[in-house]
Amino acid sequence: MGRSQLVELKALEKENQQLKKIVSDLELDKLILKESIDFLKPKA
Repeated sequence: MGRSQLVELKALEKENQQLKKIVSDLELDKLILKESIDFLKPKA
């Protein structure tokens, strides 16, 4: 594996970690919104 491939691999790994964090944050936002909707639903 050449130096340029290693540099590209490191960049892709960094981008992958950033994307995983974004997905994690969005999943948390989704959960908070879902719980908020459930809380605000009128109780029968």
